[in-house]
Amino acid sequence: MKPQHLPPAAAIGRASVPRQPGIAPPAAGGGGMPWVRAVLPGVALSAALGGLAMGLGQLEWLARHGFSALTLAICLGIVLGNTAGRHMQGAAQPGIVFSKGMLLRAGIVLYGFRLTLQDIAQIGWSGVLSDALVLCSTFALALLLGRRLFGLERNTAMLIGAGSSICGAAAVLATQPVLKAKAEQVTVAVSTVVLFGTATIFLYPWLYRQQLHWLPSSAAGFGVYAGSTIHEVAQVVAAARAISPETADLAVIAKMVRVMMLAPFLLALSFWLGRRGAQRGRQGRTRRLSPCPGLPSCSWPPRR
Repeated sequence: MKPQHLPPAAAIGRASVPRQPGIAPPAAGGGGMPWVRAVLPGVALSAALGGLAMGLGQLEWLARHGFSALTLAICLGIVLGNTAGRHMQGAAQPGIVFSKGMLLRAGIVLYGFRLTLQDIAQIGWSGVLSDALVLCSTFALALLLGRRLFGLERNTAMLIGAGSSICGAAAVLATQPVLKAKAEQVTVAVSTVVLFGTATIFLYPWLYRQQLHWLPSSAAGFGVYAGSTIHEVAQVVAAARAISPETADLAVIAKMVRVMMLAPFLLALSFWLGRRGAQRGRQGRTRRLSPCPGLPSCSWPPRR
């Protein structure tokens, strides 16, 4: 038997880590240590950016204006990716793909565990139903207006709808692997969600003081409304705390219920896209033929 020559660690990292998120470590006996060495630089870089963003998020001025650690991490990643990131892309790419795929999904699951049934009971079934209705209607409206009115690509419109209807930039990043969206589409969606989410920090307290008849007049009701419509948790806290602590508490609970709906939303979206792709595949196999002008067309293969 001829001895087998093992490829270098970098080649193993490129082979074992696909470009799309959602990668899994190789099976036992398949060379786990080279895979770990391949993803370690990117994971370390992601952890360093995350730690820096968490530290900056503790600054009073940034926290007061609703800049969460997640938003700051995305901004730092955009700056690094367009400057020094081009020189380290080869070594860090496998770990970055692993971080934004498997680690991001694990973080979303753990984030949802923070919400208990007692917390949900505080807003009642009406609050849960309003969250579900806002999610579905916002996503459908973003897809409809994005495609027909603004002429956006389908993936861009869907990413903006996911971020606006669930939990901001985190939902955009979690939806990216389902849609197989491009990096520039994610950048547009994240920028849109962060811009309009930041505007709500100043707009919602002003709307509450106007006592408009089509908005909840009580502090508790407006808290549920804010948590059901504002994008990110930090933005919810900043906008609702400007009204009252009670408003902030209920707003955060309503917001966390929306975060819990991210996993069912991704499952439903994946099922819908798969079913739509299967229907297009069947339509492509059935071609309409018209051999001669003036004669009725026939289907191929012929129908029995």
